[in-house]
Amino acid sequence: MCQECGYESAKWMGQCICGAWNTFVEERLKEPGDDVRRRGLSIAPGGERSKSVAVRLSDVKREINDRLDTGIGELNRVLGGGLVKGSLALISGEPGIGKSTVILQAAAHIANRYGNVLYVSGEESAEQIRMRADRVCKENPGNLYLLSETHLESILPIIEDVQPEFIIVDSIQTLYSDESESAPGSVSQVRMCGNILMNIAKGSNTPIFIVAHVTKSGELAGPKTIEHLVDTVLQFSGERYQDLRILRALKNRFGTTQEIGAFQMREEGLVEIENLSGLFLEGFSSDSTGAIATAVYEGTRPLLLEIQALTARANTAFARRSAIGIDLPRLNMIIAVLGRKARLSLLERDVYVNVAGGLKPEGTSSDLACALAIWSIETGTAIPSNILALGEIGLTGELRPVQHAEKLVREAERMGFERVLLPVRNAEKLSRASGSIELLGIAKVSEAISVLGGRWE
Repeated sequence: MCQECGYESAKWMGQCICGAWNTFVEERLKEPGDDVRRRGLSIAPGGERSKSVAVRLSDVKREINDRLDTGIGELNRVLGGGLVKGSLALISGEPGIGKSTVILQAAAHIANRYGNVLYVSGEESAEQIRMRADRVCKENPGNLYLLSETHLESILPIIEDVQPEFIIVDSIQTLYSDESESAPGSVSQVRMCGNILMNIAKGSNTPIFIVAHVTKSGELAGPKTIEHLVDTVLQFSGERYQDLRILRALKNRFGTTQEIGAFQMREEGLVEIENLSGLFLEGFSSDSTGAIATAVYEGTRPLLLEIQALTARANTAFARRSAIGIDLPRLNMIIAVLGRKARLSLLERDVYVNVAGGLKPEGTSSDLACALAIWSIETGTAIPSNILALGEIGLTGELRPVQHAEKLVREAERMGFERVLLPVRNAEKLSRASGSIELLGIAKVSEAISVLGGRWE
């Protein structure tokens, strides 16, 4: 069986059908004592099995999706408005990024407001969890129950006794079931335990959060089937040398997957960031070369970011292109457009582009800012700090309109910007009379360079 995807056969020895090499291990599955599993019966929280029944589509009631308030606004935003009852959510991230902290804060709030919460930990003792709770929880959660256990069949009776409103399992890789003889964390165990937890969540209408480890490449450890099994997949990201933490929804059956939540890691735990644009623009206050502000739309809110660029003489036969926060193929396309449409040759120049703050924006609205930052550092022309640029660049050098331009301009005005360079079609749709910000409609990249004082042919 492949450790990466769970596939039980191979095209040839050493390689799985998913393309991974040397990932096959031998696993012995425990033979079931009856044919219950073959008949498709589900496992109830108390260990009893209930038979599945087919129903008519017309008899199925519309799902209301009742949600629990986690007490954390940014977490509610990413989840789509709160924690859906009966949902199975998976949260992943590197060690020490803040996974256990944020779910413990949410558990404390739910315990104080809704009722019993069960925190199952296979990695920490109850004393360790209590120490963290004393540091990050504002109130003493009297209804929060702790259980240090990895045997799933021993956890099921506790769930039946406590009758929790919310269950946390930290982590899925530490659990094991008697249904499989494989070691904890193996493909069979993760798949088996995940399936049982899903049956508990759906059968008892209890939301469950499970924590998952990640590989060195940042992907979820274990079989891919666990991602398809759960309703929501959340990912925590951030740098260890920074206190910024970004929470994304990679999968969400009850909301959008484009929403992000922003936190700061402090001594008292994770603190929500309300003015995220102000955080990303810290230090961006004076005219400088190679730096310009742009705006992107993440989920349901606009964000302002700083794009930085640097060029240097190439010391090798092939110039280097490096991008942090921007797709490298996109950067190569922008450099090609600058060379062809703006007569800015960078064939023998190394080009480095960075999105300050560590955020990787979605979409293409930052194309124009990236091009202008490269042009600015290469020509030594300073860009005024009160100018913001947004727009998608096409292969012909034209600026294509971006979505949510009105909200992006309104956010730029709130942050004190005086002029915005944006596609001409967006500028025509927006009212120039509203507000104090000046809108400059741009048709081509060369025109934007001309507006900033450059020369083009």
